[in-house]
Amino acid sequence: MKLELRGITKKFGPLVANDSIDLVVEPGEIHALLGENGAGKSTLMNVLYGLYSAEEGQILIDDQEVVFKGPGDAVAAGIGMVHQHFMLVPVFTVAESVALGYEPTTAGIIDHKAANAKVRELSDRFGFDVDPEALIEDLPVGAQQRVEIIKALSRDAKILILDEPTAVLTPQETDELIEIMRELKNGGTSILFITHKLREVRAVADKITVIRRGRVVGHAQPDSSEGDLANLMVGRAVDLGLDKAEANLGDEAFKVQDLSVLDDTGRKVIDHVSLSIRAGEVLCVAGVQGNGQTELAASILGGLKPAAGSITLHGEEMLGKKIKERLRMGLGFVPEDRSRDGMISSMTIAQNMILDVYDRPPFARGPAMNLGAVANNAENLREVFDVRVTDVSDPISTLSGGNAQKVILARELSRELKLLVVSQPTRGLDVGSIEFVHRRMIEERDKGVPVLVISTELDEVVALADRIAVMYRGRIVGIVPANTSREALGLMMAGVSAEEALASTKEVAQ
Repeated sequence: MKLELRGITKKFGPLVANDSIDLVVEPGEIHALLGENGAGKSTLMNVLYGLYSAEEGQILIDDQEVVFKGPGDAVAAGIGMVHQHFMLVPVFTVAESVALGYEPTTAGIIDHKAANAKVRELSDRFGFDVDPEALIEDLPVGAQQRVEIIKALSRDAKILILDEPTAVLTPQETDELIEIMRELKNGGTSILFITHKLREVRAVADKITVIRRGRVVGHAQPDSSEGDLANLMVGRAVDLGLDKAEANLGDEAFKVQDLSVLDDTGRKVIDHVSLSIRAGEVLCVAGVQGNGQTELAASILGGLKPAAGSITLHGEEMLGKKIKERLRMGLGFVPEDRSRDGMISSMTIAQNMILDVYDRPPFARGPAMNLGAVANNAENLREVFDVRVTDVSDPISTLSGGNAQKVILARELSRELKLLVVSQPTRGLDVGSIEFVHRRMIEERDKGVPVLVISTELDEVVALADRIAVMYRGRIVGIVPANTSREALGLMMAGVSAEEALASTKEVAQ
């Protein structure tokens, strides 16, 4: 089945999310839609799937115009979509989740045998290895994604939209998904693959369309270099490499010992975690999102109260201290959700640059704020950190994600630090901003500051780390050198111990 989009334009008030986008997906083709977060990819797919209505443009299937008033119309036309955030019911079985809304019935009663048989047939045909009677909540993330694909195929999808499908997968699960995509293609299914990851596009796509700021800016072939693709995405030449010298390691500076944190139900979300970082070292914490990394960062900042354990900085206990006291100890902290936890959107850019030190000289003059010092500080940091702003007195909410992240980094790095904790440092940033943020973190490390980076992007972890700790279900399954293979790291992200993962991948290599 052929899909064509002509002149699709979607607006949200004054924001043009999609600007006259043209796209053609041929039958049995894997077509990658490549672009940075915020480029308009997901908006375009939501238009195609009937979740949004476009102000202008046409959707054609097999050269016939169609109009979708909702997802049901798209499904009826043969389009299936696997969303970035899965639409599954945890307490349902696989078969129940697949059949939901389209339940097979016999004499008005739901036919569970028919639902199970449909799942089994599709699972066997494409090698998905999914048990129809398994509970969704018991399945690993990669298997849940296969259930989403089965759900789409069970409704006779001829065109499958995969929206950022590898965001929550281990490297091994990503490789399995790529094989599944190839099997689906061989079976005649067309796939529209939405992503910002260059490596995966080059591995599986037949054609590549690149969008930037809501417009198609070019097309590429899978044999295009990552550099060429990145240049198209950003609109300028970008250096994807990260040059860094060997770490000049000092004494142990930061230590987490036997830390445990409970959630509201009493479940351990951090389970006896221990790690340490030396002065002048970057320790990266890798793992699929949701394995305790968020809680680890919050515990270090002071936003969560651990049930047990110790956190020390240069021998001084941090637990029991307020967030402000920890910042005064020399903690620099960049949160994973910058809009919620890293800035105050109603305040100006200049004010956000002093949130940690607003009550200290030169910014405070008794009970009053020294507005001149605040403005001068902002202008200086704007220059040093290349923050693209019209005026530092504008609200920070007017900035792009990359520039907002630069403001937060500027604020944290303008103090004398004894520890830098950065969580998901480049989430939502364009390639150019990623280049800048990585360089600044390495500069702090080279000043002798211990740096803790928490990231779900394995390429980022490998580029930045001097050592890598992998978290799985609230535990550290191992801490390994930075040159550990991606295969071994992937096994650890799935819960395999460091010893087993390293031994397994060594045997494969031999």
